[in-house]
Amino acid sequence: MTQQLLPQEIIRCKRDGESLNNEQIKAFVTGLVDHSFNDAQVGAMAMSIRLQGMNIDETVALTQQMMHSGVVLSWSDLNGPIVDKHSTGGVGDKVSFMLAAIVAANGGYVPMISGRGLGHTGGTVDKLESISGFNVTPSNEQFQAIVKDVGMAIIAQTDNLAPADKRLYGIRDITATVDSIPLITASILSKKLAAGLDNLVMDIKVGNGAQMHNIDDARVLGQSIVDVANGAGVKTQAIITDMNQVLGNSAGNALEIKETLDYLSGVYREPRLHQVVTSLAAAMLVDSKLATNNTQAITLIETSLNNGKAAEVFEKMVCALGGSADLFTKPWQVMPQAKVVQDICAPQAGYLTAMQTRDIGMAVVALGGGRVDNSQSVDHSVGFDAILPLGSKVASGDVIARVHAKDKDSALSAMQNYLTALTISDHAEPDLPVIYETIK
Repeated sequence: MTQQLLPQEIIRCKRDGESLNNEQIKAFVTGLVDHSFNDAQVGAMAMSIRLQGMNIDETVALTQQMMHSGVVLSWSDLNGPIVDKHSTGGVGDKVSFMLAAIVAANGGYVPMISGRGLGHTGGTVDKLESISGFNVTPSNEQFQAIVKDVGMAIIAQTDNLAPADKRLYGIRDITATVDSIPLITASILSKKLAAGLDNLVMDIKVGNGAQMHNIDDARVLGQSIVDVANGAGVKTQAIITDMNQVLGNSAGNALEIKETLDYLSGVYREPRLHQVVTSLAAAMLVDSKLATNNTQAITLIETSLNNGKAAEVFEKMVCALGGSADLFTKPWQVMPQAKVVQDICAPQAGYLTAMQTRDIGMAVVALGGGRVDNSQSVDHSVGFDAILPLGSKVASGDVIARVHAKDKDSALSAMQNYLTALTISDHAEPDLPVIYETIK
């Protein structure tokens, strides 16, 4: 290895604010995989990038090198577009399930590789594991066969898909470098692009329950992802959506799957959730040329929901990955139910005007429904449902949510946490937007 490509020299260049060339970035990514960069050096490199940033060319190169650090899937035998969506995460965000089913029902192929929950955000993979028998780690061959047959499959990241990202993320998590825009961008896109996509739509969450707390930061991240993904050859747009309250009316693994079933079967579609699903699905259908414009896309979305096709696709995926065919008809026979379910009642009359969404996410974690480190197991049965949205007018004693817990003590604690996170005022506040803007 030349002196220029020694780990300490690459770190020095970035520490001093220089732009890294492709060879230096390649050496860093190779070092992530073969451990020629030790943990201390990876941490120092991550901190240098966090403090000095990266330009678009550097971030594209980092993304592409991490994408090619393992298997890159190929879909040459499919006769439709390969499309996906990724969310930056929030509380109650079960959009992926509805979205993938809708797009697959309209001729797209959705190979979605998702994560587990960490911190206050729920994980798509944890939610799917609420379903008895569901296998989130099929082989690549099984994954590709299910996508080809059903039109969609949602699985966990495998060891051979972007392994450089897996190691880098683990070290970022313990070195206070998670919030670096170039590293977030490369982490998200290396996994997504390794899935062999034609099109990607990003859901950038903004608000007190999101990674990005203000619209300016959300725009910066959205623009970075759009620029880098398009630079890497995948047509991408980002939609900034609200995360100042729980999305939908549930937060917790099995409870969110139940809300998904109700949504797909038409039992109930919470309006804000439906708006987010529709906006993202329409973008995916138009970008992948499955619809000629937004109006046609929305018609296709509504048709596939109302005629049951989207529900049928989701059910087929669940069965193909080992879950039960009884999920829609007997959900609580194939998912765990909490031992204690208690109403949370309004302590006073007024309007629900604010919600500390992150705190509600952490209340789910405290119930056992999430994890604060990767080694923890998850109680899939716990969480909140029947959540009233902001703007609701309530009388004293009205039910504003329900807690699902393993015992009475944790239920009582969760009720207190929920009420503390909620503001009830004498006067209503203007509604927050659900969709803020689109970055193309």
